[in-house]
Amino acid sequence: MQPAHFTPETWNRLVASLPNPHLLQTWEWAQVKARYGWTPIPQVWNDVNGQPVAAAMLLKKTIPAGGFAARLSLLYVPKGPLMDWSNAALRARVLDDVQALARRHAAIFVKIDPDVVLGAGVPGREDAREDTNGQAVRSELSRRGWRFSSDQIQFRNTVLLDLTPSEDELLAAMKQKTRYNIRLAQKKGVTVRIGTAADFPVLYKMYAETSLRDGFVIRDQAYYQTVWQIFMASSDPTCEPLVAEVGGEPVAGLFLFRFARRAYYLYGMSRGLHREKMPAYLLQWEAIRRAKAAGCSVYDLWGAPDVFEEADSLWGVFRFKEGLGGRVLRTLGAWDYAPNPFTYRLYTQIIPRLLDVMRARGRMKTKRIYAGNE
Repeated sequence: MQPAHFTPETWNRLVASLPNPHLLQTWEWAQVKARYGWTPIPQVWNDVNGQPVAAAMLLKKTIPAGGFAARLSLLYVPKGPLMDWSNAALRARVLDDVQALARRHAAIFVKIDPDVVLGAGVPGREDAREDTNGQAVRSELSRRGWRFSSDQIQFRNTVLLDLTPSEDELLAAMKQKTRYNIRLAQKKGVTVRIGTAADFPVLYKMYAETSLRDGFVIRDQAYYQTVWQIFMASSDPTCEPLVAEVGGEPVAGLFLFRFARRAYYLYGMSRGLHREKMPAYLLQWEAIRRAKAAGCSVYDLWGAPDVFEEADSLWGVFRFKEGLGGRVLRTLGAWDYAPNPFTYRLYTQIIPRLLDVMRARGRMKTKRIYAGNE
């Protein structure tokens, strides 16, 4: 392992060359997090010929407290490290080094959540399958003293849509009701256009309305504008906002991110107005078409339930994504390695209570923002 000194372009090319490259391992995502207290520490592992075989954009946050805690930190590798996780020797080498990094940086823990596949399809259905390599990785992490994290930053499971078929084939693979709703939106006068930075305020307002309606917490507007601006200024990765309108009035939107021939649906927003005209369906169809036209082979619809039951809060959203023809991918999730188990236990006992307070404050703040923009 060696510290990496790259330009944004060379780092992203390296990431794109590795197995399962991910948007959250790009230079641009690290720059977003750098504006919010995280220090990016890129790392690379080379083979005997000096060729990169693994990489990790590691993020470090120092704990802002007095006394001994001033020397402590948190480390996080979002959707990484990137490597061939079926290569046992490489896997051991990378994990050894990541654990050593945690000790060197006096980390309370280091968190990783690579897209190591545990299985595909909904458990219990005929097409579901398990992945033996993923099970082996999970067992190895447990043997090494890693813990399945109580704080899953990213979605553990997701829905992927294969974009390689033709548009007609993509439509045919959708559920009949989804195809019907796409046509209905077109007939009812819903249109979709590419947005600009000028649309940020109305998109955030719709996002705030969505969060209140669906019961999830969002950050303030400045955070999302930072994400959107940084990625829109880049060519690879990049993102573009799509805005669905009825009679020229915005009623729904999404941000379509693209990197390494993969598209991502990170942020979606909608209003209660004109929902009967099904704007979200046409919006996703246009996102699919644009991602395919840009050369993407996979569309990550970003998020599926941990437990595939109707009681899960993500069930309705999952059914919508499944209707688009997507297939469930179940992954390893986030795992923590703690050099000092006592400090880790103390931290994990305190932090959930603090997060509950922060989430409650976030909901109240969003209500104030949304009410003030009515």
